[in-house]
Amino acid sequence: MNWLEVHIDTNHAGLDPVETMLSSLDVDGVVIDDETEFREFLENNRQYWDYVDEDLSRRMEGLSRVTFYLQADEEGFAKLGRVRLALEDLRSQGQDWGSLIMSLDNLADEDWENNWKQYYKPIEIGERLLVVPRWETVDPGGRVPLYLDPGLTFGTGDHATTRLCLAALEREIRGGERVLDLGCGSGILSIAALKLGAASAAAADIDRMCLDVAYENAALNGVGRDVYDVRVGDVLSDESLRASLGGGYDVVLANIVADVIIGLAPLVRSFLREGGTFICSGIIDGRAEETADRLRGAGLSILETHQRKGWYAYLCR
Repeated sequence: MNWLEVHIDTNHAGLDPVETMLSSLDVDGVVIDDETEFREFLENNRQYWDYVDEDLSRRMEGLSRVTFYLQADEEGFAKLGRVRLALEDLRSQGQDWGSLIMSLDNLADEDWENNWKQYYKPIEIGERLLVVPRWETVDPGGRVPLYLDPGLTFGTGDHATTRLCLAALEREIRGGERVLDLGCGSGILSIAALKLGAASAAAADIDRMCLDVAYENAALNGVGRDVYDVRVGDVLSDESLRASLGGGYDVVLANIVADVIIGLAPLVRSFLREGGTFICSGIIDGRAEETADRLRGAGLSILETHQRKGWYAYLCR
């Protein structure tokens, strides 16, 4: 099967609007090339280089780029069309977000995989975690290694919302906790909780593909089904799923989107033990105040608010 490698050229200011637009279309596995970070890298690592290619510097000047991948099939081209229309909406807002020009290349499976892997390197998160791609061999030092193979559909752990959740999670896990991960995706949050010392974790997602991916990532980390249970379904509408998940959890996680978190707000306390913690993220800055109000209205107290690159996370009890 072939893949489409899609590029959107923008500038530093346009990165967040483009990434938010793509996320709204369920395109989350993106690679960011940012001129600002390129310049900062050069300034902060002068001891490692003597000469910088002038052509590379010229090409990076004023340019930032978002790259993502779609299957070259009917569904992929349909999504490409939706991205094109959404780009037109961004252009119509009249903001200085660069050219917003989209270009694409065709790639075979093996080319896609090799292209993706070159951007996916070990990521230090918080004080304790090191997210490591399956194909990398590293010395984690004093950190807890979390091995991850996101496959072709799921993210790498580098998205701002995932970082926010992981950083909050590592502060809450002290050993022996029961954890519930709602909208688990690749399983990165619940598996991280187990690696950090949680006694057990349950997870759920509406996407059936998550079942296999989460279990595969758990196996990479030596986590068995005796302590990790992944289910498929929508906790907002499926009462039997909610009943099977039960309650009394020490930590409930939800790294989804604002609308789903707002929908979850009245249900969260039924999952938590008394004094338990709810960590949620995936909340874009324009929805942060609304989401916070709904959480408080559901009887939750927001103890911590964290933000990164225009995304918010709340730690509630």
